[in-house]
Amino acid sequence: MEVLLGRIEPMSFDISLKTRVPGMILPIVLVMACCGASVGWAQTAPPATAPRQQGPGNLTQYDPTKPEAQPNLSVDHDPILSPDAADNLPPHPAVAKGAAPGQELEKGRSGIYTLQENVNEVLLNCAVVDDKGHLVQGLTKDDFQVWEDGVPQTIASFQHQDIPVSLGILVDNSGSMRDKRAAVDAAALDLVRASNPDDSAFVVNFSDKAYLDQGFTNKISLLEQGLSRFDSRGTTAMYDAVSASADELAKYAKQPKEVLLIITDGADNASRLTLQQAIRKVQYLGGPVVYSIGLLYDDDPDEVQRARYALETLSSETGGIAYFPGSLQDVGQIAEEVAQDIRNQYTIGYHSTKPANLGGFRTVHVEARASRYGRLIVRTRRGYYPKREQQIQRAVSDTE
Repeated sequence: MEVLLGRIEPMSFDISLKTRVPGMILPIVLVMACCGASVGWAQTAPPATAPRQQGPGNLTQYDPTKPEAQPNLSVDHDPILSPDAADNLPPHPAVAKGAAPGQELEKGRSGIYTLQENVNEVLLNCAVVDDKGHLVQGLTKDDFQVWEDGVPQTIASFQHQDIPVSLGILVDNSGSMRDKRAAVDAAALDLVRASNPDDSAFVVNFSDKAYLDQGFTNKISLLEQGLSRFDSRGTTAMYDAVSASADELAKYAKQPKEVLLIITDGADNASRLTLQQAIRKVQYLGGPVVYSIGLLYDDDPDEVQRARYALETLSSETGGIAYFPGSLQDVGQIAEEVAQDIRNQYTIGYHSTKPANLGGFRTVHVEARASRYGRLIVRTRRGYYPKREQQIQRAVSDTE
C-alpha cells in the first residue's frame, strides 16, 4: 500500500484588530486505504462528502444532498478513548496552547503568548520620605513591615534599584488648556529625559474623549509628535482617560512597574465613569501608580476644590503624589521631582496569607522604621484585588 504525504501550508487567523497570531499547522492524518489505494494530503481542501444521518435502528443513512459536517481541527482529538473519563474531556483553552494547569497564557500585541504563573504574590512599589518630604535611601528589608487586612505578612523579596517603568502621559486637551500646552508639553518631555533610558511611554490627549496619539516608545521625537497633536477644545473626561490608559498598560506594557502622569487644569465634567469607578478599574488591573499635576490657580473655588479632591484621591489610592503648582513656571521642576520619585523606590514582594480564590479588595499598609532616621512615611497603593479578579477584569476589558 502506498501512502503519499502532501505539504500543508501554515494558516493565519486574524484574532483582533491589533494582533495577528502566527499560523498553526493542522495535524496530518494518515488515512489507510483498502485495496492498495493511494491517499494524499493536498494544499487545497478535499471535496466535502455528504453527511450521514441516523435512520431506523440507529443505522447510518447516506444523504447525498447535504455536505458532511467536519470536526473542529483546532481541537486535539484522541482517536482512542482513555479508560479514565477525565482524560477524554476537552482541554482548557490555555492548556491546549501549552500551559499546564494553574498557569495561564497571556497574548501580547505582537501575538506572542507569555506564560504567567498564577501565584499568590503581591508586589508593592514604595517611596519613603522623611518628615521634610525628602526621599530616604539606604533602607534594608528588615526596616520594613507589611500588613494585609491587618495581618502581618512576611517579605519574600526586596529591591532598591532604578527599575524601568511603563509610563502613560495623560494631558488635558480641553479649551482652557490652550495657552498652557507649550509649557506642559515641554515639562512632560523633560520628565521622560530625566527618567530611566529603558522606560517606555505613550501619550494620551483627552478632552471629551481620550485619544492615544502615540503608542509605547522611548523615542523623544515620537513622544513630542504625540504631544503636539492637540486642538484644545471641548470638555474634560479625565476619569475615562484614566480607565482607558490603565487598559493600555494592562494589555501592552513590557515593564511590570507602571505609572500614569495626569496634567489637567480643571475638574472632570464629561466622563461616563465616576471617580470611584476609575479608581476601582485601576485597582482591578493591578494598577499603575498615578502622579497628577493640577494647574488650578486660575479657576473658581468650587471647581478647584472638586478637581483637587479628585486628583488627590487618584494619587493617594495608588501610591503617587498630587502636585498643585502656584504657576505654570513650576511645572518643569515638578516633572523632575516625579522622575526622581519614580527612580528611587523600594519594591517589596510578599506571598499573601489569604488564598487568591478569596475575592474582594484587600487593604495594604507598609511601615518603615530605622534608628538612624526619625519619622518615615511610606507611600504605596492602598490595596489590591487578587490576581484571579484582575484576570477576570482584563478579560472583560478585552471584550469592551
